[in-house]
Amino acid sequence: MTFKNFLKAGLTGWCIEITFTSLKSLIDGNFDLSGRTSLWMFPIYGMAVFFVPIYSHIKEWPMFLRSILYGALIMATEFVTGTILTALGVCPWCYKDAKYSFHGVIRFDYFPLWMAAGLLFEYLLCKDPAQKKLPLS
Repeated sequence: MTFKNFLKAGLTGWCIEITFTSLKSLIDGNFDLSGRTSLWMFPIYGMAVFFVPIYSHIKEWPMFLRSILYGALIMATEFVTGTILTALGVCPWCYKDAKYSFHGVIRFDYFPLWMAAGLLFEYLLCKDPAQKKLPLS
């Protein structure tokens, strides 16, 4: 785990979140494509550095199983950090009105997105640069 990987994960998470919220604004009819995030999110996304030691134990697993584990870890992190930030009154997200939310801090319908995010973090943080090839290339 390196500070460089923490920065890489935090910045990647921010970019994903801004892109995702921008596309959501487009779907909602807002054509200025406004995206948003919070400074709180940087260290939360930065915690993806913990995938590096986990990957060393699961790298032989099929990609789909690794993605399930990553998705579960991300949702657990989102639940814990969301619960803490909500208690402090500073949580930047609220899913209480979403159909598949749990305690307003996680959404089960986002699980496939978190699986994909986990694989992206694996690719960015865990793979030897010489081995970095996209699955379809």
